Amino acid sequence: MIVLSKLADYGVIVATYLAAHPDRQINAAILAGETRLPQATVSKVLKSLAHAGIVTGQRGAAGGYRLAQDAAATSVASVVAAIDGALAMTQCSVHEPSCQREGFCPTRPHWQRINVAIGEALAAISLADMAGTQTRTTSRLPFRSEQSIAS
Repeated sequence: MIVLSKLADYGVIVATYLAAHPDRQINAAILAGETRLPQATVSKVLKSLAHAGIVTGQRGAAGGYRLAQDAAATSVASVVAAIDGALAMTQCSVHEPSCQREGFCPTRPHWQRINVAIGEALAAISLADMAGTQTRTTSRLPFRSEQSIAS
């Protein structure tokens, strides 16, 4: 089974909630209550999303968070990457090989192709799609790992 980290999953939930409420600036406490996630976790997720430029925050009594750009322009892949880093199904699909089997492993190029396919699938879904605020997927550049892809 392939599973995203729990924090990345929560990041998608929080970002999707913000996408569904684009006219609101929402603080971490309200987001935690509305998404039924722990406030400390929501705060951690928001910090990562803000650092990646996915959300913007404003301090103060009327402060809170909102998406930095239109939900249709923000992919699920970018949210996952903001929390977990580069998508990697296996160590060798993104990072330079540090495996003793590097010279004879028949699976490495295939894992890289699988990694790219999953990244492209996540990149094809926007936060607007997730929030149900858009009826069709807009075209976006596919998510690509930094590693060159072997064919």
